[in-house]
Amino acid sequence: MGCLAGAALALSLPLAGTAQAQDTMKLASATINDVQHEWQKEFQKEMEARVGDALTVEIYPASQLGAIPRMAEGVLLGTIEAFTTPTAFVTNVDPRFQAFDMPGLFSDADEVSAVIHDPEFRDYLETLFLDKGLRIVGAIYNSPVLMLSREPVTTLDGFDGLKVRTFASPLQMQPMSAIGANPTPLALSEVIPQLQSGGIDGMLAGMPILTAFKFYDTAVNVTDINMSQIVSVTVVNETWFQSQSDDVKTAILEAGRAAEETVFPWGVANVERANGAWLENGGTIHMLPADEKAELQETFARVGNEIIDSQPDVAEVRDRIAARLKEVRGE
Repeated sequence: MGCLAGAALALSLPLAGTAQAQDTMKLASATINDVQHEWQKEFQKEMEARVGDALTVEIYPASQLGAIPRMAEGVLLGTIEAFTTPTAFVTNVDPRFQAFDMPGLFSDADEVSAVIHDPEFRDYLETLFLDKGLRIVGAIYNSPVLMLSREPVTTLDGFDGLKVRTFASPLQMQPMSAIGANPTPLALSEVIPQLQSGGIDGMLAGMPILTAFKFYDTAVNVTDINMSQIVSVTVVNETWFQSQSDDVKTAILEAGRAAEETVFPWGVANVERANGAWLENGGTIHMLPADEKAELQETFARVGNEIIDSQPDVAEVRDRIAARLKEVRGE
């Protein structure tokens, strides 16, 4: 059993209730100067306005509290109170997180917002993972998935044989395998050295991450594959959360939702800023021919649905998202 799965199991045992009330909330993430970091800063402001010094919110961006697996393990065990991350990095905690990574599910940022900020769906999302000891206190639109590469990729054949860093999610790994690439999950902190040494040929990521970490100094080629829309969440350890006073618990929930509404337009604008910064720093954004892009996205969607259809619990979440999207689209 992996350490994250083991940690999740431990939370269901009686000994998991031993966490004690604290007056500090550590907010961890792997990124910096992006929408995740912005949400954390807004949340910090909202909490201060609501409860003052009854709870001190401390922000630890850029993997200061460890690599992504360690941060995920920390929030499961309660050594870290909260962790902000793309859903793809916690699919090994609970496979239902995969539903948000489904290729082609969301067409754009507005559709993401219409689902994750819909009051009924947001209430459902908040408690969806309580059986793993996690509560969702932030739901954040992040960015579209692109592919960075050392060499230009302008046709479908260009993906063949590429060793590409992916999120540790079947919804990224298996679709990339289907087009001939070799998916390679890595911690974000390991990517630049591997690109520099030739250990990997590229990576899947959102443009704001590529510019924030100055990936243009290592590789300048981006291919717009529009694989999916990244959704980030802030998960909080439920045992720690329940140890807080009612006032603090209410403030955490209200502050989280206020922050995600505030940062949505910031995040949308940040994607545009990041695209501009990429080009200004010598980067290139490549587009596949229209017929090949359509074939690529059809393959991604087919493989994604096959993965999810084989997991009824994940399919239930995907179908709930799809039902809300039908309402939004007027279908």
